[in-house]
Amino acid sequence: MSLSATEIAQAPKNRTEPAGRTRLTAGWALVALPGMLWLVFLFLVPLYAVLSVAGGHLNAVLSTPEPTWNPLQWEMTNYIDVYHLFVGPTAFVGPILLRTMIYVVIAAAISMAVAFPAAYFVARFAGRRKVLFLGLLIAPFWISFMMRMLSWIDLLQTNGYVNRVLMAVHLTSQPFDWLGGKSVTVILGLVYGYIPYLILVLYAGLDRIDQRLLEAGRDLGLSRFETFRKVTWPMARPAVITGLLITALPMIGDYFTNQMLSGSVSTSMIGNVVDAQLRTPSLQAQGAALAVCLLVVLLPAIAFYVWHAKRSGEMVL
Repeated sequence: MSLSATEIAQAPKNRTEPAGRTRLTAGWALVALPGMLWLVFLFLVPLYAVLSVAGGHLNAVLSTPEPTWNPLQWEMTNYIDVYHLFVGPTAFVGPILLRTMIYVVIAAAISMAVAFPAAYFVARFAGRRKVLFLGLLIAPFWISFMMRMLSWIDLLQTNGYVNRVLMAVHLTSQPFDWLGGKSVTVILGLVYGYIPYLILVLYAGLDRIDQRLLEAGRDLGLSRFETFRKVTWPMARPAVITGLLITALPMIGDYFTNQMLSGSVSTSMIGNVVDAQLRTPSLQAQGAALAVCLLVVLLPAIAFYVWHAKRSGEMVL
């Protein structure tokens, strides 16, 4: 059986393709190795430690948790105690969890109302100053979260600049006690702390929209609003969902914002409950179990985010 000249020419090339593909895969695996090691040592190992503490038992003498490293020996005692925090005569976490969800929903809505127009302006109208505006928007990332919250304390205290401005424009006749356990202060603190993440995600999604599609919509007779509703919004929806999830999920576990800007029991969030338990040696195992339960509750949202990101990537491809 004779081979054609084309088959003979392609034969060596076909034989070398698997080796080239193997070298490419090995190269990318080597590039990903530092990130994988980072993930293992700074996420998976601490997560396993939390699971071991939650599945362990309490030392009756020292009143400190003793982790159980063998998964086959994990106990459910601490998870039962967490269940009684929600149901039973000693339950008190249910209203706190509900308050946390309300805070997060309101903060996420305010963040979207502020972030979307800002990201839309930078992506569509900033022109050559796009990099400048984007740098100004993400400038808070250059300052630690603690310093930003401390600056809010200076602004919102009784003789701070916020009260001075409000009194100067006659919106109030006396200083407002912003730091006296006010829900509005905690919500605004959450917005301020996490809105840069949302702006970056929205900008990345809006900037990828082909401007020719918008021009085509206008050429077909659509108004600016109809072009936004029928072209821009459907293409920006994946970025909106991703941004909301990336913003809302850390808000749920946040405890530092309420601790810094309120410190009141009336504004406590679920993160404050976990933090208080982890600070008490006799309740650390229960706090670890509560953190695990909170992670399990959030897993559907995380899974939806992964699925939606994969689906969006396939749609783009």
